[in-house]
Amino acid sequence: MQARKTVPEDNSTTLPRRQLGRYLREAREAVNMNLEDVAPLLQLSVSTLSRAERGLTGIRVPDVEALCRIYGIDDREVIAGLINLAKQATVKNWWQEFDDVMFRGFNVYLGLESSAKQLAIYQPDVLPGLFQIPDYARVIERGYLPDETEEARDRRIQLRTKRQALITRRTKPAHVDLVVHESVLRTVVGGAKVMRTQLSHLANMPSNVTVSVLPFTAGFPAGLPTGPFIILEFGRDGRGREVSPTVVYVESYAGDMYLERAKDVGRYRQAYDVIRQSSLDVAASKSLIRQIAAREYNA
Repeated sequence: MQARKTVPEDNSTTLPRRQLGRYLREAREAVNMNLEDVAPLLQLSVSTLSRAERGLTGIRVPDVEALCRIYGIDDREVIAGLINLAKQATVKNWWQEFDDVMFRGFNVYLGLESSAKQLAIYQPDVLPGLFQIPDYARVIERGYLPDETEEARDRRIQLRTKRQALITRRTKPAHVDLVVHESVLRTVVGGAKVMRTQLSHLANMPSNVTVSVLPFTAGFPAGLPTGPFIILEFGRDGRGREVSPTVVYVESYAGDMYLERAKDVGRYRQAYDVIRQSSLDVAASKSLIRQIAAREYNA
């Protein structure tokens, strides 16, 4: 019998998928069943069920109900909660209107970012998208995609601007701890006027955002260059459990990685802590940013 497919990956919401997948995996493990035992009972392939448990695809409500019966889950509140997560996972998100200009797979990151309660960001090369003004972003985009049409470029910048609501919204904005290398402030992107405006923007972040500068004099506090990375945390539920496991997003020119294993997350946390401790404090960082803007970009 041919296995059915679940909800396509690109059409569902990341965090509810991940939560539902984790709960279902834990329930399966609690009754000592493996994927090969369960998948045929739902007429699903092992790989499809595995992807659902890892939050990579959604899963239909009837399948959630069937899994509850298979795993012996009879608490009505628990079942209702799992069904609600399955329904949430099919809700389309605002960024899907930008599917035509998004890099493949970036919707996964956007789903995580939009649900994060706290982000720790280290960027040694360029200001992160959450902090870029349109003129700065346009120069970056033009260099990376020189053959892109202006219309597509404008839409990509619009997407970037809409993402920034995560830290600027009035209701429950995310908390962001950003560390940038001093070289980011001194690398000219778009000329003096653009840089002056960009650094002024960076120096005037809302109170839920802290910005620190890792100075040239700090060397390599983590021992080796780490490259840019983001640690995303999703808060805790009423029982004190993580809503979803912490994720480390590692971005590179060739592609991205998502790390969730405790050992990997711990290593990046340690690196971030060392980098943060080696950085200027918030007041000194803000002073340096404004100083560079005034002295080096006052053309």
